[in-house]
Amino acid sequence: MSFHHRMMLQRYGLGCTTSLYSEVLFDPIFTPIFTAVLGTGAFNIGVASISYASIASAIATTAISIGLQALLAQAPKPPKPEDGRAPLNQAIPFRVYAVGRTRVAGARMMWEAKGSNLYSVQAIAGHRIKSFNRFYLNDDEVTVVDNVVTPLTTGGRYGAGSANVRLYTRLGANPETPYAELVSALGADGIWTNDHRGDGQASLAMRAHNADAQDQQTAFPYGAPSPSVEIDGAYCWDFRDPAQDPEDPSTWTWTRNSAIILAWHLCFNEFGFGLDYQKALLPVLDFWKGEADICDEDVPLAGGGTEKRYQCNGWDTTENGPKSGLNAILATCDGHLVARGDGARILTVGKFRESRTATLTDADIVGHNVQYGVLFEDECNRLVPKFTYPATNYTSCDTDFFEDTDAQIAAGRVLTMEGSYEWCHQWRQARRLGKRDWLRQRQEVKGSLDVRLSGINAVYARWVRLETPKRLPKLDGKLVENRRSIVALTKGGFTMDFIEHPEGIDDWNPVTEEGQQPPVPSAVNASEIPTPVINLIQAKANGGSVYIRVVIIDPEDGSLTPVVRYRVADADGLGTPGAWVEQQNPSAEPSGGYIDLSTGNVPTDKVLDVQAAFIASNRRYSNWSVTDTVTSTSDPTPPAALTSFALTGSAPRLGHAAFAFSTGNDAHVRSVEIYRVPAGSAFDPDTATLVGTRAVGPSASYSFTDGDTTRANLYSNPGFDTDTAWTKGAGWTIASGKATHAAGSANSLLQSVALTAGEVYRYSMTVLDLTAGSVFTRFNGGTVVNGTARTANGTYLGTMTAVTGNNAAGFNESSTFAGSVDDAILYQQTASCAPQGVWDYYAVPLNVSDIGGPYSGPVTVTIV
Repeated sequence: MSFHHRMMLQRYGLGCTTSLYSEVLFDPIFTPIFTAVLGTGAFNIGVASISYASIASAIATTAISIGLQALLAQAPKPPKPEDGRAPLNQAIPFRVYAVGRTRVAGARMMWEAKGSNLYSVQAIAGHRIKSFNRFYLNDDEVTVVDNVVTPLTTGGRYGAGSANVRLYTRLGANPETPYAELVSALGADGIWTNDHRGDGQASLAMRAHNADAQDQQTAFPYGAPSPSVEIDGAYCWDFRDPAQDPEDPSTWTWTRNSAIILAWHLCFNEFGFGLDYQKALLPVLDFWKGEADICDEDVPLAGGGTEKRYQCNGWDTTENGPKSGLNAILATCDGHLVARGDGARILTVGKFRESRTATLTDADIVGHNVQYGVLFEDECNRLVPKFTYPATNYTSCDTDFFEDTDAQIAAGRVLTMEGSYEWCHQWRQARRLGKRDWLRQRQEVKGSLDVRLSGINAVYARWVRLETPKRLPKLDGKLVENRRSIVALTKGGFTMDFIEHPEGIDDWNPVTEEGQQPPVPSAVNASEIPTPVINLIQAKANGGSVYIRVVIIDPEDGSLTPVVRYRVADADGLGTPGAWVEQQNPSAEPSGGYIDLSTGNVPTDKVLDVQAAFIASNRRYSNWSVTDTVTSTSDPTPPAALTSFALTGSAPRLGHAAFAFSTGNDAHVRSVEIYRVPAGSAFDPDTATLVGTRAVGPSASYSFTDGDTTRANLYSNPGFDTDTAWTKGAGWTIASGKATHAAGSANSLLQSVALTAGEVYRYSMTVLDLTAGSVFTRFNGGTVVNGTARTANGTYLGTMTAVTGNNAAGFNESSTFAGSVDDAILYQQTASCAPQGVWDYYAVPLNVSDIGGPYSGPVTVTIV
């Protein structure tokens, strides 16, 4: 290593003789390879190449952009959901992209009258889409059969007398198929020919035929019809599926998964950031898979069933630039996205995990600005989550709000903020996101840290644990959230904005926190019958078959007959939906403001679209409800037992237990649940503590950890292998791998340890050779803290809380104590630690219908 190289390392806090440098250099997750972001000049630090332009100005960490932050004036925003009702009318309109399921009208490409017909074509999306689901003319939802708008639900609109409307669609294939009827009518004039295919562009065409004069007002009360559609948008590469090829879009799938949609927007969306997926995704693909799995986790609902944790649905135009869509996608999953120096992007969605936590020490921080309180202008005592509500024809809507009435009284007024989650279409999801932002907004400890380059791992991490007994003693041991970090070499390396991580941010009790479903105002529609509002949809297994349970809000009109219909969302494997199957429920009775409906047996293991409607006594149908999607999984066969389930690592296990397990060649296994019970207790999955679930497949090996893997023993020389580190009072000697006390006087055996007042510390000690007296763990300095006295040989576990002034730890004893101690352990407990004690762990394999197979265990573990 050159002298210049050594000096640069020391200048930026990366001296190679320190443990900090080693941690940065060999970190397998956040290896700091800063390739040039701007410019070409660079110098080397360790194995890294940092461009001069990057150091001068580049943002090392992309700002988190979630609900509240998306409201900032400088943050670009997508169009309002109401804008999707009418097409853009511009000479050269901006192009549109859409993800998930959403309503959009696109941009008008042609509008031409000829004879008694009006022709139009709208560009719906600038890419291939999965399907057209629902059709609207003006704000009336209409049913389209064989391209013809039928009068079934329109009350004569768009079909009175000789009037009729035809709608045609193209999904955006390349090459695409021309609209034959439009070419026949307009091709000779050169207005719309066979060359107007729209390759790779999803589009919607309309032909509206005038009514006779006496029927014109009935058929077209709002003038010329303006079409819009509900679509299932872009296909995305699901990197968890080995059958999908990132280079072959024909293998991709439609999804609402926020993480997968974000990856598409970063790398594959023509109107996104255009990153190279081999640099942005592949180096950290395992992390992206984990985040996508979290988005797909099932969250229980108060009324039964589940919904996915984080889903994304929305559309945007190229007028706004790609960051607008980025903000909207991140808002749907409480997302944190950082840009690593080598081009990789690291996503962390909203669910705390110790594995995504880094540590900052006193040595890593060169400056700080901490606020212990909330400024009046920043105070919020009510937060209102806003989302896009399909049940109100895709308009912005509020959920139940979060508020602090005591704070409102103290402030003398209501101080309201809005959480904007416009690409979130599930009201329950908006409530969960709102709770997370509400708890953050209420946090009083926030500020910024000036971080050396040695703390680069923390710059990339979403959560940071502070070990700062000297610089920030009030925050020592605390967990903070990295809100935004930027390169700032004049301040040491980086500046990190942080906020204390709220307790209970991941807790969710649907019964008490879900709130009420937002109301759907009664609206006069063409059929003059209210449209059902679905509260809950659930696939229910019944032996080897499946039926669908649908709960709708009671319209309080006994003359209406509810009807449910379903179809297979992809009947041919090419994205084409099957035919609708209807089932009326004339005997369904309202209860508690809801009507519980069910279908007959449906096709199993299929993704189904489900809708509901009302039928009046005159046989006229209401509009069909918003389309909900459910998977009809049913597997009555329990999976086979695991082929192995064993403890990994070595004792002592400080706050955690790690396991490895393998599945057999069994097609029924889909997941494995890990449970914990006190050692020797009978195992019952209904009463045992579920510590985690791992998605699995057949004939594969997996690992699982319960607890906090970051804990380390605070004692030096804990096994008394040498006569060092410990300060021995009279009567104590260290030899033969143990510390021995001779009876006669009570004196301490101690060493200096950094302890934080108010924090709980766990300890373990082995007592041996005891013939008289007692021995106990002690904290010295300031007010002495003593642990439980031990009067017999054995290994003991316990906890102690440090108080002000404690700066040493070890042992004390009665004057009569004659015996030895060994294997001393002491560490600070965290909220993520598995509970202390002796536990039996069990593993239960489950099939796709959550039917459990034979369990494995017990595996007995002592957790210090």
